[in-house]
Amino acid sequence: MSKKIFLALFLFANLTAFAQKPCEIDTNFTDSLGTYKLTKQFIIFERSFAGNSTDIFFALSSNNGVLGIEMQILRRSSGFIKANCFDANSRIYLQLNNGKIVTLLYVGNETCGTLISHENNSNSRIMSGSFVFSKDNYEELKVSPVTFMRVKFAGETVDYPFKTGFTAELDKKIYQPENYFINYLKCVEN
Repeated sequence: MSKKIFLALFLFANLTAFAQKPCEIDTNFTDSLGTYKLTKQFIIFERSFAGNSTDIFFALSSNNGVLGIEMQILRRSSGFIKANCFDANSRIYLQLNNGKIVTLLYVGNETCGTLISHENNSNSRIMSGSFVFSKDNYEELKVSPVTFMRVKFAGETVDYPFKTGFTAELDKKIYQPENYFINYLKCVEN
């Protein structure tokens, strides 16, 4: 009987150890202005269709205790890539599996990103932006998966469904965007 209990405890301990995602911190410093922490980038969305592709990366940040997301959008195409811009009214809306919506506010200067033309007649547009949570609106993200993201750009709103999991074409790693906040928000909270 005690062997079965020991085996059950051993298996449970191993499962919980593997279930926790490690925190991968890219930047962590403290100076006279305060503290700043940033996780490594994570591919949250990937779409490739008819020679056009979009990749969206998130990195969680804590700037003197204010939690946020550093978002980067990389779009590639063989044709011209229309600019989507961030301005003071830009927002990220995250719809959770439990029906609640979490809103993040854009905190930066107006930007439309950078267009890069390549020698093979292809183009890339890279845009980055910083978004912050309000003081208490991120608690639900710790317990409920994200199913959908809406980004309000200057003059346009674009929807991005979240997948449970996928293998990224970019780096061949497995990503689980729905559980991103459940797994990694703890990395920047303290």
